[in-house]
Amino acid sequence: MNTEAFKQVSKEQARNPDHPGRQDASTWGTPCLRFGEYELDLQQRHLSKGGLPVKVPGKVCQVLMALAETPGELVTRDALRTRLWPRDTRLNYDANVNTTVNKLRQILGDTNEESKFIETIPRKGYRFIAKVEYAERPAAGSRTVATNRMELVWRFAGAPDFLRSGPARVWLTASVIAMVIAAVLFGAAITLYSHRSLEPHVVSGPEMHTTPTSSP
Repeated sequence: MNTEAFKQVSKEQARNPDHPGRQDASTWGTPCLRFGEYELDLQQRHLSKGGLPVKVPGKVCQVLMALAETPGELVTRDALRTRLWPRDTRLNYDANVNTTVNKLRQILGDTNEESKFIETIPRKGYRFIAKVEYAERPAAGSRTVATNRMELVWRFAGAPDFLRSGPARVWLTASVIAMVIAAVLFGAAITLYSHRSLEPHVVSGPEMHTTPTSSP
């Protein structure tokens, strides 16, 4: 399970980025829904299980969002048809809704014998029965911004592709940091040496007495 810290938010805040409680975008990360071992990124429409990505087709992900955003509430078949195929009138809606929901059940691990996430309401629709936690990942956005900025810097500098890979970039960055530290230490040594060379030399020892000579 992903142990990254989450910030609790209300249902309205998670579903609506313009909610007054989310006005300061700098303090909010990516809105997520957590249920069981799964995490659903509402902005990226990305599902993960235990921190690992789970491949979910587009229409299936839309059904998941429609159900998980309203846990415990009935989502009618009509509502799903309108959300998935708002303009296409040539489709067999009932068959396509059934197929899409069944694919989602397979991905989540629901079976005919045991349903942990999706409950079928005969002739009406479906209900998401798992406990859903509305949360935020504050650090995710900042890491993404930092990564994007670093990528722009590397592109602007014209770095070769092999230097943009993770390990090569780490080693090169470490080398640059080491060179900078070495340069700073060398500069400090030069400054200290120059300062000492300018100090007056003090000669210690017995004083030399000069005996005055008398004139003839």
